[in-house]
Amino acid sequence: MAAVLETPSIPARRRAPASRGRVTLLGLLAFAALAIVGWFSPRWLTFLVTMAAANGLVSLGIVCLMRGGVVPFGQGMLFAAGGYAAALIYNKLGFTDALALALCGGIAAVVIAAPFAPLLSRYRGIFFAMLTLALSMVTYGLLMKLDALGGSDGFNLGRPTLFGKKLPDAHTGYIMYVITIGIATVMALLARIYFDSTRGLVTLAARENELRVEYLGGSVRQSMTINFILAAFCGGLGGALAVMALGHIEPNFSFWTTSGEFVFVAILAGWQSVAAVFLASTVLEVVRSFSSAYFPNTWQLALGLFLLFVIRFLPRGLGSLWMKK
Repeated sequence: MAAVLETPSIPARRRAPASRGRVTLLGLLAFAALAIVGWFSPRWLTFLVTMAAANGLVSLGIVCLMRGGVVPFGQGMLFAAGGYAAALIYNKLGFTDALALALCGGIAAVVIAAPFAPLLSRYRGIFFAMLTLALSMVTYGLLMKLDALGGSDGFNLGRPTLFGKKLPDAHTGYIMYVITIGIATVMALLARIYFDSTRGLVTLAARENELRVEYLGGSVRQSMTINFILAAFCGGLGGALAVMALGHIEPNFSFWTTSGEFVFVAILAGWQSVAAVFLASTVLEVVRSFSSAYFPNTWQLALGLFLLFVIRFLPRGLGSLWMKK
């Protein structure tokens, strides 16, 4: 385990830029392919993938924490923070640019999460999970009671703009689709770079043996604090994008079942592959959509059985299909 903290050899350093270049190229090709396919796809499919990409960003943050050995059950709080921030800025300040609203959602989630990050970095296991869940449910209770934020009904968000121009009626859904998968691609590439960095490897080492990491000069608490803040930014981004796609925000964004769905996706994907997170999010949306259509009273059962099937035959997640380590 100490090997992950050692200075890489010169050949390894030479291989890193080439590997990073291949990953970037694959990411750009995937984005271009999805953008082209989306142009010819029906609206319901582009909307489904848009929501899958937005939700996948939240689960990407969970995977960032899972690599350190903790699982948060309160990402709904950050998801709601980003969504409410984007909706309030749109309605109260009249700022309507989609890219800026997404960024504001991520920043708002970081501002809310930052005071709790040093505290949460001390805890592991069920304690970390329950503390994050408690924060999410407190947020849900506040959102339900605050009439200024729409109370239990929430409030609507109008159609965003892009670089000061209104989105055409016929292509609004497609443009939001391209924006969402574009942001998701950028965040996926940045996440891959971070996971392969020294701090990302320290996080993996802490998952196995925190004491050894401390003896070797690493700070586990610092790494977990940074990971929680990064996860908050991803959650806020996803919340803002989801709200812009839906056109509505409500307290259920912070409810425990919403957080559970994000954890579902993270477990389904595994912690090894970034691409698997968005694939798992898309699979979840597809299974949920078709299950609710054909089994309206038992679609949750279908989701549960699907997760059990994956855990039984792919215990390390979908990413283990192509990741060897």
